[in-house]
Amino acid sequence: MPRTIAVPRELTTAPFAGTAAVAAGLLTRRQLQGDTWCRLLPDVYVWSGLALDHRTRCLAAGLHLRGRGAISGRSAAGLWGAGVLVRDGPVEVTVPLSTRLRAPDGLAIVRSPLPPYDATERAGVSFTSAERTAFDLGRRLPVVEAVVAVDAMLAAKLITKSGLAAFATDRPGWPGIDQLHTVLLASDAGAASPQESRLRVLLLGSGLPRPVTQHVVRTAVGIFVARLDLAYPTWKVGVEYEGDHHRGRGQFQRDLRRMNALNACGWTVLRFGVADIRDNPGATVAAVRAALDRVGAYQHHRG
Repeated sequence: MPRTIAVPRELTTAPFAGTAAVAAGLLTRRQLQGDTWCRLLPDVYVWSGLALDHRTRCLAAGLHLRGRGAISGRSAAGLWGAGVLVRDGPVEVTVPLSTRLRAPDGLAIVRSPLPPYDATERAGVSFTSAERTAFDLGRRLPVVEAVVAVDAMLAAKLITKSGLAAFATDRPGWPGIDQLHTVLLASDAGAASPQESRLRVLLLGSGLPRPVTQHVVRTAVGIFVARLDLAYPTWKVGVEYEGDHHRGRGQFQRDLRRMNALNACGWTVLRFGVADIRDNPGATVAAVRAALDRVGAYQHHRG
């Protein structure tokens, strides 16, 4: 009967350096090669019973870096709390231009200036500051996704527009800085989801007026009716993104009551799904433009 290997409790909650565990007498080198442990990066292991989510992989990357760089990009945004920006795939890392570091499987390395004040450290893991994280995402991602990223960090109150603008002003000439200024103009702290951001950017990029985010509609006597994702209050036209959670029967009934109440207040509300934004952007814009046209809006935006 195979002998059961005792698993040290202190090694079950996070990645650890194999050499450190061996030096502390917690494991032997032979035990590290067994099925109980999973090697994530050179000399970085994790208990096989621990969920390998992106945060765990970030902690592993931090051990591997040992102060030679910082977790950055979408990965850093996730550590800051903007989890909607995290994608499956390698952990994003920034290292100084002078640092020689090969990228093992599981890491995506960017070489860029990285002054000490552009990073912070928690639990032994170094990652870019909130402003540097937004700065990098805003200038490196495609424009629409860059706005999505900055929106998410604004909504989470991790940064402010003025703070990010000041951060950028201190770094003239950095690659992508012109795009970042464009992204800042288009960004909005009121976006409640990435799809809302994409929908708003689609409308703006098509020459429509800038909508108000999270607009509260009330009756004539001040009773709350609804909060609209995007709205043109002057003309009482609302635009909303509908996710899959609206498909349930209970939510569907609530949506019907909500739409009826908005109609009673004189509002026209258009609702779009992910396929409308991704696959039929022209039709989506045309529908909003037609709704605005019916109420005599935005003629001065034509050209």
